[in-house]
Amino acid sequence: MKKMSITVSVSMQVSDFDEWKTMFDSRKSDREEAGINARAYRNVDEPNNACAIGTALSKEVFVSFFSQPVMQEALKNAGVLGPPEIKFLEEA
Repeated sequence: MKKMSITVSVSMQVSDFDEWKTMFDSRKSDREEAGINARAYRNVDEPNNACAIGTALSKEVFVSFFSQPVMQEALKNAGVLGPPEIKFLEEA
């Protein structure tokens, strides 16, 4: 039985959405290499709330990618103001 991917939702407060989006776009090839496909969204009611929603091969794959020091540094440099809220979802 083939393991299906999971959906991941990441929500974070940022000091400047455009700055965060530039960083997000610049990391596309890194995400693809890790088997992660994601799109960026801005919260309509909270312009400084950045969201990324996508798929990963597994929770472990996503956590491994997101926990890398280079990724944490990129988030910090992009103006992320605190720990993101991450939700792992599977289709019901």
